[in-house]
Formats: sequence, C-alpha cells, structure tokens
Amino acid sequence: MNNNIVVGIGEALWDVLPEGKKIGGAPANFAYHVSQFGLNGLAVSAVGNDDLGNEILDNFRGKQLAFNVPQVDYPTGTVQVELDDAGVPRYDIKENVAWDNIPFTTELEELARKTCAVCFGSLAQRSAVSHNTIMRFLDTMPDGEGQYKVFDINLRQSFYTKDIICQSLEKCNILKINDEELDIVGNMFGFHDIDNQNKCRILLAKYGLKMLILTCGVEGSYVFTPGNVSFMPTPQVKVADTVGAGDSFTGAFIASLLQGLSIGEAHQRAVDVSAFVCTQNGAMPLLPEKILSRHV
Repeated sequence: MNNNIVVGIGEALWDVLPEGKKIGGAPANFAYHVSQFGLNGLAVSAVGNDDLGNEILDNFRGKQLAFNVPQVDYPTGTVQVELDDAGVPRYDIKENVAWDNIPFTTELEELARKTCAVCFGSLAQRSAVSHNTIMRFLDTMPDGEGQYKVFDINLRQSFYTKDIICQSLEKCNILKINDEELDIVGNMFGFHDIDNQNKCRILLAKYGLKMLILTCGVEGSYVFTPGNVSFMPTPQVKVADTVGAGDSFTGAFIASLLQGLSIGEAHQRAVDVSAFVCTQNGAMPLLPEKILSRHV
C-alpha cells in the first residue's frame, strides 16, 4: 500500500429515496469520486452483520472502491430521504447504528500513517466511539505540505455540538461548508452582522486553515485562501436530485489538488463534477469520460 491513500471516514449507509434505496454516506461518496480520478480512494466506516451491510460491501466491491469497513454488532445505517420540488433532500437519520461504532483498529492506525488526504464530517461524530476513532485517525496521519485534512461539516438534524465543531476545526486544514451551515456556525460563534465572505475570512484566520470552501447552491461557490479567493458560478442544469453533489465537489477538488492542479483549476473541475452529479439520481453515478479526461 503506497503512502498516497485518500480516505473518507464516517457514515456508510443506505439512502432510502422515493425510487428505492441507494448507497449513501458522505465519506464513501467522497472516496468513490476520488477513485474515479485514478487516485487510491478508500472508505472507512462500519456496517452491520446483516443483509444491508453485506449489500453495502458488495456494492463497494462492484464499484471497485477500496474500503476498511468492519461488520459490527449494530444494524447497518439507513436514512429516509424525501426530496422537495427542487430536488433538495430532507433526511431522517436512524440512530445507534453500525457507523456510530467505528472501531479504531491496528489496521486503521496503519492506514492513517499512509494517508495523504482525509475527508470527515460532524455527523459520524455524534457518538463517542466514532468521534474518538476519527480524532485518533487525524492525529495519526502525517502532517506537512501536501497533506489535506478536510472537515466537510455536513450539519444534519441536531447531530452536532459546538464542541465537536471546534475540535474538528482545530484538527482540519481545509473547511468545506455551505451557506446555510455558515449561518448556523456564525450564530454559534457570535458572528453577528458580518457578511458571509468575512465570516469565512475570520474562520480561515482563527483556525490557521489552508483553505475554506463555501458552496452557495445556485449562487456559486468560493475557495478562500489566506491570500486569495476563487469564485465560480454554478452551471444551470436539469436537476434530478442534489444527493451527494457536495461530496463529489470535495472529491474532485482534492483529487485535482493532489494531481498538481492549481486551486482555480481544481475549483472549476469540482464545479463541473458536482453539476453533473445533480443531473443523476443518487450520490455515486459513474462520471463520464469527458469530465474525467478533460484538462482544465
């Protein structure tokens, strides 16, 4: 195993959509899209000793997605997803499930030492077991140039606390957040009467981040760095659903940075990938060759 693994760590579950169930969970979505660009994407989670868990593992194998996903004595996670008229999802996330109980194993510790980029969120940290595993993974990873620890905040229902967010911000070097989440975090931190761009600059400086990615739906997206800001408009597409679009954005962006693209080039590719994913049902569509092979 080379020292260039890109890991998504956290929830692995079934999104139960109106048209049926589809593999979900932000970390697996991220790892899958990274792997489509030819990098060593790997999903870390836990599933149950049940048919739904077996089906997730079979699905990962079918997609040729590498994984470290032990089967534990809890049910495989499910999420009831309802879409509004604009295709925007609402989630009912079941609790006390397998991905709440991701063990920190010797194998996972060794994997962390060989990981050059990781993406994690707040949702899988709702339980002490998985929170501790994620924190230990981040602490075990190497630090330095070319090492990316991405906190894709993913606030869901009431499954987050200020303490978890603060700890995660201290561990990461890239924050990805959307405009609605930025409002919540801004209120939590007392950023009143401050516009979104200045909220982002405050967070960037306060936590010494390499980058802060702000997505604003149809209003476009930004990548803030200590010395610059990149803005890209959102392409107009016919939306099937937006499930997993943000994860595909993050995966394409990190894959592009690791492949040597500039921040602006990585941003453009991420926007194009997420726009395509919005035109497809579910979070893990196969990206077309024209996107994968296109030079920015």
